[in-house]
Amino acid sequence: MLLFLLVVLAALAFEYINGFHDAANAIATVVSTKVLTPRQAIALAAFFNLTGALMGTAVAATIGKGMVDPKVITMPTIFCALLGAIFWNLLTWWLGLPSSSSHALIGGLCGAAVATAQGDWSVLKWNTGLVPKVVLPMISSPVIGFVMGALLMALLLVLLRSATPHLVHLIFGKAQLISAAWMAHSHGTNDAQKTMGIITLALFTATTSGAFAHLPPVLGFLHTPEFKVSTWVVVLCALTMAAGTAAGGWRIIRTLGHKMVKLQPVHGFAAETTAAVIIHAASSYGIPLSTTHVISTSIMGVGAVKRFSGVKWGVVERIVWAWVLTLPATGAVGYILARAARAF
Repeated sequence: MLLFLLVVLAALAFEYINGFHDAANAIATVVSTKVLTPRQAIALAAFFNLTGALMGTAVAATIGKGMVDPKVITMPTIFCALLGAIFWNLLTWWLGLPSSSSHALIGGLCGAAVATAQGDWSVLKWNTGLVPKVVLPMISSPVIGFVMGALLMALLLVLLRSATPHLVHLIFGKAQLISAAWMAHSHGTNDAQKTMGIITLALFTATTSGAFAHLPPVLGFLHTPEFKVSTWVVVLCALTMAAGTAAGGWRIIRTLGHKMVKLQPVHGFAAETTAAVIIHAASSYGIPLSTTHVISTSIMGVGAVKRFSGVKWGVVERIVWAWVLTLPATGAVGYILARAARAF
């Protein structure tokens, strides 16, 4: 029971870190364009992350039972996976790199699962989970984000070619409030569910292993004989993510909102709308998408249409390296920690 509580605390810590680590996803552009003050933007992101987190559990099911074989999972496996993801999130946050919390969690879980199975890679669900719902979206979603962001921005430039800069700024200063709110809501529908899946996996593991057999009846809500996300797990994760978002994430906000490309409200609207559409679609199909990848490449696409040389490609290169390294790095950390746990 003590180990289960530690797992839940680690999961909530990951969710909180995810909130401030990925707060930039929804509000970097609205802050950089000065449509909202930082405090206003964070309040908006926290509220709409909360509303999104309460919508559905398809992504949670994918994380909890679609990546690895639940039968080999133990409490130390989940704990080590979370530690690996938390380590990577804190490191990239400190460096100001918008890396993927989703891939950090998936990498940590896969590495820890392989270690628990004593090097048996068949415990990973490649054909039904990892390839179609992680690997392919990891490659395709940034490309789609870049292309859709560029196309939407190009369309807006054509439609607004006769409008004065003042009118454009006035219209999209208001429109960006809607796009930022939608982006935050979409982020909540995807990212908050990942921790819901991990906690449900922990509940399922503890129930099937008999760890809850001697609990008093009042704690019966902890029992999960089938993999189903409980309402209390949904609410707890939603509130934790909202709290983390409210804490901000200024290092990454500066990278996305200021260092990659200089944005105006119309550019922020195009990037946020593009990312929100892609993330919302992925959530409906249970795909644990990297919201960071999508909004980052949407900003790149919008910036490239504005002026290709205006995108600071040196910063982009650092971000891409963080993306490439996330899965193997967190997988390695999860594996090492799980092996150490088995040894001790």
